Amino acid sequence: MARKRQRHPKSIGPVVGQVLADLGLEAAQDAFRIGELWEEAVGPEVARHCRPVAVRGKVLEAEVDSSVWCQQLQMEREQLLAALHERMGDAAPSDLRLRVGYNRGS
Repeated sequence: MARKRQRHPKSIGPVVGQVLADLGLEAAQDAFRIGELWEEAVGPEVARHCRPVAVRGKVLEAEVDSSVWCQQLQMEREQLLAALHERMGDAAPSDLRLRVGYNRGS
């Protein structure tokens, strides 16, 4: 029997998040969600220089492309966490660890 093709593509984001939750992988789901809303939460300028790389417990680990940006974002840490909390509620990370190492070219 031939399968009907779906005419309109759907975003995979909500599907992946739900699958991770169904598998009991809430931390992976939270990390995925942070990645999806990162630029919206931190703004395009910060997102160009910093990216989330892992969530360990309630700590978000992010890489920054220079020591200058790392220092700047360290001073804005509370605002970044508040922006994530505003969008994620209790699922948001409660701490942020920054490290230099993000290469924008990759």
